[in-house]
Amino acid sequence: MNRVGLGIKVGFYIVLSIGAITMIIPFLWMVFTSIKQPHEVFSATGAIKFLPEHFFWRDTVINGEKIRAWWGNYPDAWREINFFRLYLSSIFVAVVGTFGQVLTSSMAAYAFARLSFPGRDKLFFGYLATMMIPSSVTMIPVFVIMKHLGWINTYQALIIPGLFSAYGTFMLRQFFMGLPVELEDAAKIDGSGYIGIWSGIILPLAKPALATLTTFTFMGFWGSYMWPLVVTVTEAPRTLPIGLRYFVGQHATNYTQLMAASVIALIPVLLLFVFNQRYFVEGIKLQGLKG
Repeated sequence: MNRVGLGIKVGFYIVLSIGAITMIIPFLWMVFTSIKQPHEVFSATGAIKFLPEHFFWRDTVINGEKIRAWWGNYPDAWREINFFRLYLSSIFVAVVGTFGQVLTSSMAAYAFARLSFPGRDKLFFGYLATMMIPSSVTMIPVFVIMKHLGWINTYQALIIPGLFSAYGTFMLRQFFMGLPVELEDAAKIDGSGYIGIWSGIILPLAKPALATLTTFTFMGFWGSYMWPLVVTVTEAPRTLPIGLRYFVGQHATNYTQLMAASVIALIPVLLLFVFNQRYFVEGIKLQGLKG
């Protein structure tokens, strides 16, 4: 390798390292802040403190000041808001929404990739063009539709508008187009119809792409804040991201409990990623190869 190539490689790794650090440091600060005492978040000059000053397994009194155990912010955050109901609401919306979007995307992708019908490509590119429209542009029209349907402050309003995704259809279509046609021909000879081929051959072979789309879609539903805030009025159907907002007051923010609640909110996403990791990494690589 010549010097120019070596310099480009070193510069590439430096840029990647800087990017990784900018993502890891805020995450570590969130975790460390979740185990701090309230006065340990900022210094007297307002500077951000990174590490906690105290680390006790039990509540302790020092110089007349009660120091909470390092894990004490977690039960406090759980009790501060109706965490259990918010958690169940978020899980219900994210699981049903993810299942629905992956189902509709896989069926649409199969139709666009394998079935022949007049105007198929034009219809697909028209559907693909909707990806260029920002969600903020369609938010008000969708809200008006939800209002006319009487779905404001219901789970239907939180889930149904997110069931259809041009991105998911595009990603799965590209993967389906790379699958061998001979398998479908053999299934047709055995008497399978379109539904049988889609469920019995296409979906089992597309596990990496389905796992990738499932992970991205679940993260989208789980972290959605603006749309649930717009279409919910009462506490009943609200999700966890709105609940985290309750730790932010008009004049002060409870950073320690907010960060503890944020760590708790991360658990389902981390579990999903660990469960799908093998297929997820493979799916990302295949997606990149197929362009």
